Amino acid sequence: MANREHLTLLKAGAVKWIEWRKKNPQIEPDLSAANLQGDNLRGANLQGVNLRRVDLGNALLVRANLSGADLSSANLSKAFLNEANLSAANFSVANLSGAILTQADLSHANLIGADLSQVDLRGAAIASANLIGTDLKDANLRNADLGAAKLIRANLTFANLIEANLIAADLSEASLYEAEVLGAYLYKADLYKANLTKAHLSGAYLLRANLSEADLSQADLSWTNLRNANLAGANLRGTNLRGADIQGANFSGVNLQETIMPNASRHD
Repeated sequence: MANREHLTLLKAGAVKWIEWRKKNPQIEPDLSAANLQGDNLRGANLQGVNLRRVDLGNALLVRANLSGADLSSANLSKAFLNEANLSAANFSVANLSGAILTQADLSHANLIGADLSQVDLRGAAIASANLIGTDLKDANLRNADLGAAKLIRANLTFANLIEANLIAADLSEASLYEAEVLGAYLYKADLYKANLTKAHLSGAYLLRANLSEADLSQADLSWTNLRNANLAGANLRGTNLRGADIQGANFSGVNLQETIMPNASRHD
């Protein structure tokens, strides 16, 4: 449970809280399981704070510093975290559904098993974050930086990943069903056994990506860069590859039924 003195200081306002933290840098504040629902914590310094199981639903945390904080099992549903510093924070099994995280820094954060469905992460920095098994259904990740992020078995169904950076990201066994991935950067990304059924990847950069055993049925891969990509054993039934660059790509064991190839010919 939250330390009553720490909670009282936080509730007293940003000025008192900041002064107290400056005077007591050795103290690690404990706000675990506190009810901060809807509170105005704009710009608050919550770096390294124990916020396990805290209720921050609808809270205002714009430009707040939560770097290194423990928010495991916390509720941040529909919270406003625009431009917040969440680097290296622990959000395992936390609820962030519907939260606003535009331009937020989530680099190196732990989001294993978290609910990020319908979140707004446009332009967010999520590089090297751990998103294994994370629910990102209907999330807006447009222009987000997910370089080297771990997205193994993540749910990205219907997600917006337009022009996102996914260079060297691990998306093995992830679901990107009907996801918008137009113009995204997936250089050396691992999409082993990923579900990309009906995904929109037109103009995406998939140079040297691993798409082995991936399901790309009815996906739009027109004008993509698939140079030296590994598509061994992938399902490309009904996939659109019109205008794609497939030089050096591995198509061994690929299902090419009804596939529209780069030269627009069909394979039945």
